[in-house]
This record gives sequence, C-alpha cells and structure tokens, in this order.
Amino acid sequence: MSIEALFKPKTDDLTPRQIVAELDRYIVGQNDAKRAVAIALRNRYRRQQLPADIQEDIIPKNILMIGPTGVGKTEIARRLARLVNAPFIKVEATKFTEVGYVGRDVDSIIRDLTQIAFRMVEAQRTEEVRQPARERAVERVVDLLHPMPQQEGRPSILGLHFGEEETTTPEEEERHQQEAARAERIRARLKEQVEMGALDEQNVEIEVEEGPNIAFMPAFSNQGMEEIGINLQDMFGNMMSGRRQDRSVTVHEALDLLTQEEAKKLIDGEALKQDAIELAEQNGIVFLDEMDKIAGAEGHGPDVSRGGVQRDLLPVIEGSTVVTKHGPVRTNHMLFIAAGAFHTVKPSDLIPELQGRLPIRVELESLTEDDFRRILTEPQNALTRQYQGLLAADGVDLEFTEDGVAEIANLAAEVNQKTEDIGARRLHTMMERLLEDVSFDAPEEASGRVTIDAEYVREHLSKLVENVDLSRFIL
Repeated sequence: MSIEALFKPKTDDLTPRQIVAELDRYIVGQNDAKRAVAIALRNRYRRQQLPADIQEDIIPKNILMIGPTGVGKTEIARRLARLVNAPFIKVEATKFTEVGYVGRDVDSIIRDLTQIAFRMVEAQRTEEVRQPARERAVERVVDLLHPMPQQEGRPSILGLHFGEEETTTPEEEERHQQEAARAERIRARLKEQVEMGALDEQNVEIEVEEGPNIAFMPAFSNQGMEEIGINLQDMFGNMMSGRRQDRSVTVHEALDLLTQEEAKKLIDGEALKQDAIELAEQNGIVFLDEMDKIAGAEGHGPDVSRGGVQRDLLPVIEGSTVVTKHGPVRTNHMLFIAAGAFHTVKPSDLIPELQGRLPIRVELESLTEDDFRRILTEPQNALTRQYQGLLAADGVDLEFTEDGVAEIANLAAEVNQKTEDIGARRLHTMMERLLEDVSFDAPEEASGRVTIDAEYVREHLSKLVENVDLSRFIL
C-alpha cells in the first residue's frame, strides 16, 4: 500500500486558499506566512503529479519566517503538518552551537524525523490489523481460561516422526472426543463472554515479552560524538530475542497486551521501514527555529561555532542522504521552514549558500491589542474555551464578557509595550494570574457561574500592570 493510500493526505483536496482557511481556524492574522506555506504544501502535490524524471529535478522552495517571538511562526508550521498528517519536527538551531559540538550533530534532525514517521506508519498499520489481531487475542485468552483437553496415549509430532505408535483404545478415543466436544461448547460460551466484556475483571496469567535490549554506545561522526541507540536485537536477531515473563493481569488488560503482540506479528517489518522512509522523504517538515542566533560574525565563548552550524545545516537543507537505523534517508524533497526574530541581525548575515536554500521570505507582524482580543475568542482552541473546559470539570461555569476579553487584550498589549514583547505568550501568563483564585478554590468554594468582566479583570490585574517591576517578574 502506498503512502498516499495509507494516510489519504488532504493535499489533493485542498487548494492553497482552502489551506489558509484551515489555518485561520487556529491562528489569527499572519496571512503572508499562511499563503507561503499553503503554496509550498500545494507544490508537493503538484510535483507528485509529474513524470518521475521531472519530479526529481523539482526541489521544495524552503521558507524563512521573520518575526518576533509569540506571533505564530511555530504554530503555523505545526498546524500545517497536522493538516496533512505529515511527520513534523521542531529544532532550535542554537542547540548545535556548543563549543566542540558537545551534543548531537545536525544529521540527528533527520534521524528523529524518520523515527517520528516510523511511529506514524506503525500506528496506522497497527490500526489496520487491529481486528484480526483482536480475534487472535480473544482465542489466546480463551486458551488461558479453558484449554483444550490433551488425549493421553497420543504421541506428539516429534514422536510420530521417530515411529512412536498410538496406545489409545477405542473407548479412550471416544471419551476424548466427548471431552473435546464439551470443551468446545464451553470455549464458545467463554469466547462470547470475553467479547462482551463480562469477564474483564477476572485475573489470568499470561506470558509477555519484555522490551528489547537496547544498548547505548557513543558513535563518532564527522561533526562530533552522538549518542546513538543500537538495538542489539535487530543486529543479532533471535540470538538476543526479548525474554518472556509471566504476569497476572485482568482479562481486559490481557486482551490489550495480546492484541498488541499479535498485531506486531501481522505487520511486515521491512515494509514498515520502507514506508516510514518514504513518508519522511516525501512529506517530512522540519522547523528550524532561532536561525537568527546562528547568523552574523563569529564571536567568542559559547557562540564560537555558529558559523559551523550553518555550514553543517547546508547539505541537509539542499539535499543529502542521512543514514538512520531504518535505512538511508534522502532530504532532497523535505520542506524546511526556518524562523527567527532577526532583531539584531539580518537574513543577509547568513552564509550566502544557506540564504539561497531559503528563497521564500515572509515577515510576520507583531500582535496588536485587536489581535489579542481575537486570539482570546476566535480560534477553535481559544484560551477562553480552554479555561472554560478545564473549570467545567469542577462544576464552575466560567463566562467571559465582551468587555472582559477587551480588557485582558488591552492589559496584555500594555505589558508587552512596557516590558519585553513576547507576543501571544503574554496571554498565557495573564490568564493564569487572572484565574488563579478561581482555579484554586474550585471545586470546594468556587462553583456555579463565575463572570469575568472588565471590573473583575482590572481588580485582579491592573495593579500588576501599573507596577512595571512587578510586571517583569509576574506577568
């Protein structure tokens, strides 16, 4: 089964305009950035419709997002990946700037992305075989509850091979057939009860396989030393197969454990790896944050290697082959979205080769008071809806009035102006502070309807906003 058939991506159903509309459900504003990623996503579908020889020559047009923190750069990339069920990884470029590359080399980005793709395909394959795996698990549980009787005197398969003769009499054979028929009737009733969940709380003893033996050893690469997990079971096969141990569990737990075990037997491991590699190569999205921190002239101390990081990122972005534990992975057609604030440096401070591999530049705007108001109410996952859901679990009916939301937005914009502008993240700190008393008192003292209006907001936040020193520490 192809990756397209496996995941049924929506790319072929969504035009760039529709992709932007989907992103609008979660992200306020930033239309230029949304248009850029929508076009890049649609181009993937367009490329796949071309002949194979032309497909190979068309490379993704990677994107550089420029804008302050908290304006939606990461959220746009993450929501885009979720929209089409694509493997996604977010990495801070500064994690590779330690002197001497004490840590992981840049190829680890692709290894991690491939592992994410592997888990996605594995989950999908497991779901496909869940029904037959469940049926096998039910049979195994029935075997535990009431195994079939063994006939005495009947030789084993090995005994028959060496000429051992049967010693059963006709009477014993008839008795065994009667016992087997009775056992089959009992097992049929048990199977029906297991499937209905009537025996979920009954305990059984099952034999399960322990996790694979994983040995971690340092492996040296061109860039430095990386901790690579070597699965010795994969290397030596059955010589180091996982040990099995007996566990006493309920029938419900046994069904779950045995279903997982049977599902693994039904899945083709090699095909799983190949599909994961194809998914990572064709649909993978890599988000490189804090790119501005590795731009500019070389300094001293902890930033001494940032120019080296750019040079090491270059072959990964322009297209290379990275060896992973699932096999070699090509990065030629992955989509790379880089981002940074670029307050003190400019995109032109990146090395020229890297600039050329990030041809699409989009600038994200700082959030205004009106943006804050919309963020609090319009997105599908709006903060006000999140807190309403959380407190509803404790019997609190939280109501945000229109003037209350406007006052929160006003104070958030004011704090961002007086202190550090951290964008929409300011709303999280303010909402936590605003609802601290209600969250603490629920459900013991606070219950029923609690109205958050402008007066309530000013009462709980205005003093903190006016005191700049307090704002720096609390908001």
